[in-house]
Amino acid sequence: MIDFVHLHVHTQYSLLDGQASVSALVDKAIADGMKGIAVTDHGSMFAIKEFCNYVNKKNGPVNGEIKDLKKQLALLEKEEDSADRQERIAECKAKLEEAKSRIFKPIIGCEMYVARRSMDKKEGKPDQSGYHLVVLAKNKVGYHNLIKLVSRAWTEGYYMRPRTDRSELEKYHEGLIVSTACLGGEVPKKITQGLYEDAEEAIRWYKNLFGDDFYLEMQRHKATVPNANHEAYPLQENVNKHLIELSKKYGVKLICTNDVHFVSEEHAEAHDRLICLSTGKDLDDPNRMYYTKQEWMKTRAEMAAIFADVPEALSNTVEILDKVEMYSIDHAPIMPTFAIPEALERRKATGKPILRKIFLMNLPVMRMET
Repeated sequence: MIDFVHLHVHTQYSLLDGQASVSALVDKAIADGMKGIAVTDHGSMFAIKEFCNYVNKKNGPVNGEIKDLKKQLALLEKEEDSADRQERIAECKAKLEEAKSRIFKPIIGCEMYVARRSMDKKEGKPDQSGYHLVVLAKNKVGYHNLIKLVSRAWTEGYYMRPRTDRSELEKYHEGLIVSTACLGGEVPKKITQGLYEDAEEAIRWYKNLFGDDFYLEMQRHKATVPNANHEAYPLQENVNKHLIELSKKYGVKLICTNDVHFVSEEHAEAHDRLICLSTGKDLDDPNRMYYTKQEWMKTRAEMAAIFADVPEALSNTVEILDKVEMYSIDHAPIMPTFAIPEALERRKATGKPILRKIFLMNLPVMRMET
């Protein structure tokens, strides 16, 4: 079976849209033998600290094993040469590599909204929301750039949604991996609208900026139950057909994702009710929004069966996993520093003696009360 990891995953921090807890997602991925997953909540990084902390906890035993093996290896390398020394060193190195292979890798990401014009344009419906784009941090530099993009999307680009734009992506693209996302992404949206030249222009732009760290993302959500979105799958298949052709034309690799919103198949109905709460609609409203009810964290075997005809889309998810470095996001508290106005400095200087005088005047009263 071709290996696979989930790179488009929403937690409960995709507010009123994602229904999966961080711990449940990680536990299921580990139980299925995945080597890591990404977390890509809508427009935010709210889940990232909890995600990294939980993965560190799950990696604790194997990290301890790695630490012990490194100590053992260091001692072996200091030993005087003997008949079996090299053999024992090789055996220890093999155990160390095997232990390292069991490390579960957290991929920090965000499904961002890219403004259709620019993030400073806030003029009605055309500027609401934006094209979806999955953005993953490849290393510590990418992590810091993703923080900048997401923060500025909230503070500078917010209009119905936190939005970034192409200009921002150009400034902060270093260390990032991006994919074209779901039907709401720019490339898929242009394809479904029949604007094929616009779709190709977007591919050229992202390819020029991100190079081999830009991927075309395929999804297949074939609804199998009533009261689900049965319209998405034909649109996805049309998009996928074009993505395969465009992949060959522009030399951009394919990946497949499942746009995860809940953990297991049996959670689909609960997620459906969450969407009713989100949209303010009754469950029996025939005109309400439906998901396909296929957006659970599917196993490697399930994804391999769905994308059996495009095996490279599966294996390329592992290529991305391998590109991502292991790094810590923990650091000492950073206290803000700022200049104190001269007037406040003077007040501080004169205020201390006055406060001391008031305190001493009331000291006998306080003693009596105690």
